[in-house]
Amino acid sequence: MSIDFGTDIYEEPIVAKTFLSEDAQEGSLRPKTLREYIGQEKAKGNLAVFIEAAKRRNESLDHVLLHGPPGLGKTTLAGIIAAEMGVNIRITSGPAIEKAGDLAALLTNLNENDILFVDEIHRLNRAVEEILYPAMEDHAIDIIIGKGPSANSIRLDLPHFTLIGATTRAGQLSAPLRDRFGVTLRLELYTPAELSEIVTRSAGILNVSIAPEGAMEIARRSRGTPRIANRMLRRVRDFAEVRADGVITRKVADEALRALEIDALGLDPIDHRMLHAIIENYGGGPVGLDTLAATIGEESVTLEDVYEPYLMQLGFLTRTPRGRCVTRKAYEHLGLGVPASMADAPEQLRLN
Repeated sequence: MSIDFGTDIYEEPIVAKTFLSEDAQEGSLRPKTLREYIGQEKAKGNLAVFIEAAKRRNESLDHVLLHGPPGLGKTTLAGIIAAEMGVNIRITSGPAIEKAGDLAALLTNLNENDILFVDEIHRLNRAVEEILYPAMEDHAIDIIIGKGPSANSIRLDLPHFTLIGATTRAGQLSAPLRDRFGVTLRLELYTPAELSEIVTRSAGILNVSIAPEGAMEIARRSRGTPRIANRMLRRVRDFAEVRADGVITRKVADEALRALEIDALGLDPIDHRMLHAIIENYGGGPVGLDTLAATIGEESVTLEDVYEPYLMQLGFLTRTPRGRCVTRKAYEHLGLGVPASMADAPEQLRLN
């Protein structure tokens, strides 16, 4: 069967650091229990123990810090913790809490053992962060009422609660805040097998017919990230319904993703622009991150958080004290001739 997928290009990217408009229905795909949650076995196993112990003691769970690349399920895991503990969860983000009063309002409205989830917690205002310290340790906050000589400090007692912080940049957390989390869990990139399970499960929820080979093809190109896998599934579903027979096979998935300019390893146009820019403009590197970002017209934070980790995992890119360097593997994947200096010297020797 011949499938003509044309050259349609969607404006919204498949790979992105934040939620896109198409993620509005992602809540329906989120697992609700630890049993349904696929992957992250080490973190999941430890959490199961901590949750069960807290429930047996009838206490709130200790404060939890979840960190790792975007799209791995930190928000989903926070919701699962609340469901497993049988408590309510309030969701906010670091940039949204601008003043100490905003945080005080959130904390005083919590019930006993409730969970406060703060996404991008490394972006908390420092003044707000100071309020968190006594709240996390002593379950109390100090509020200043009035100004000047007539100002008074009032201490408000808080219910026992659990703070769950999520961040893509754990290194940017201040040491006092980081030390107050009793449970620290790093979420790792998923394997293709785990992502294939996730894609198959999501396809069932979306009422999409998918073959095991089709699920694996999407999984292999999802950069180890469930959010990207679900986005790809939705886009491949569109192609399957419009230009195929509605069933996602390996052939349908492959041709649909090629039409979206996602190659066999999951690299998208920005990945290719990064690698080509380093090779063609800077002789394979080294080149500084800000210079590279300006060259290809992207934000340096996006390149560092979203694109670099996967390229480094593939062995296509390395970070050196002088900047970013492209490896021999990248030249070979792009079908470019490997420079003589790189071909003659061992890869590790060149990078050091």
